[in-house]
Amino acid sequence: MTDATTATTPWLVAGLGNPGPEYAGHRHNAGFMVADLLAERMGGRFKAAGRGARAQVCEGRLGAPGSPEAQRVVLVKPMTYMNLSGGPVASIGGYLKIPLERTVVIHDELDIPFGALRLKRGGGDNGHNGLKSVTGTVGRDYLRVRFGVGRPPGRMEVAAFVLRDFSAAERKELDHLVDRAADAVETLIGSGLERAQNTYNS
Repeated sequence: MTDATTATTPWLVAGLGNPGPEYAGHRHNAGFMVADLLAERMGGRFKAAGRGARAQVCEGRLGAPGSPEAQRVVLVKPMTYMNLSGGPVASIGGYLKIPLERTVVIHDELDIPFGALRLKRGGGDNGHNGLKSVTGTVGRDYLRVRFGVGRPPGRMEVAAFVLRDFSAAERKELDHLVDRAADAVETLIGSGLERAQNTYNS
């Protein structure tokens, strides 16, 4: 792909979660929370993607503070359940011809403490059904913004833990952490993975 083509190709930024108000505050919906804030920053609103994509999309521009120019971005929220997230991501990315190096997935991560972020390219799904679905449809070399939710306490099942609202103590910090994750996405697309990792991998 030429530099000129890359310059005109948008970024695809997909936040993972489960659709419906009953899931809105769950740990598993951290990706949706960050995507919603990014849409707000772009001054846009999510709308149905059409073309049978089973997703909501929001198009606009984002860029890290101090970046010379904002980047074209297509935000995506799959409207399937988590374990079928890959279909909408692949459909929209394929239709717009967006390569994996310009595809970002935002998701909750059990193996990172609550409040921490990790950015990376590629890797395994670590039991995350949304990532398993995305990787199965587009390959594994997309960029990831991993939002730490920590491990379940005691003997609580993982599924019960992620399909539960953040605790009262966690909710006191949540807005700030979602804001920081959105900043990380903007830095990633505006200044590159290495700069974003140096700034936000904690």
